[in-house]
Amino acid sequence: MKHNHRLQKLPSDAAYDEMPSPVGTLTIIGSPLGLHAILWDSDRPHSACETIINTLSRSATETVIIATKQQLSEYFQGQRQIFDLPLVFNGTPFQNQAWQQLLQIPYGQTISYGEQARKIGDKNKARAVGMANGLNPISIVIPCHRVIGSNGRLVGFGGGLNNKAFLLQLEQANLKNAAHPLRYAPFINGRSDCQISIADCDR
Repeated sequence: MKHNHRLQKLPSDAAYDEMPSPVGTLTIIGSPLGLHAILWDSDRPHSACETIINTLSRSATETVIIATKQQLSEYFQGQRQIFDLPLVFNGTPFQNQAWQQLLQIPYGQTISYGEQARKIGDKNKARAVGMANGLNPISIVIPCHRVIGSNGRLVGFGGGLNNKAFLLQLEQANLKNAAHPLRYAPFINGRSDCQISIADCDR
């Protein structure tokens, strides 16, 4: 997730809370409208992000925050494959379209940026799709981690490639009858055999 994304469009009654997870501390932002963001711990040190967080109330009682924490816990425990949360989309029409398409990728499966672009109607917009995915504010629930390079390698991910691999491996391990195995280059000694390049989005 980029640090100049849609957090500035948060409603005045938005609140946040944090939860520990296997991929670091997650910051959850919600309001009566629904879930606005799930931020990585690597997002918080950035001044623009922290400035916005500091304008919010911290709440462990906001309904959508409670539900999100519960469902994320179930996901990490291998007990949930589909999230059932009200999501707030505040992107451009193209970004919203790209994020909606991410929600169609089944648990435990992956597609390339080119495939995602084709599914939303323009195979030539793979790079634009990659940029839209990078602006996805609702990490994990909107599963941009399921999009990989055309060569099967893991490429740019706001939460870090180690976390991207962790999420994919978690889903594969918990998918009992995977008809379509995950397609990505394996990690070796905790590091991916990949080069992060927007060129990997081109196909």
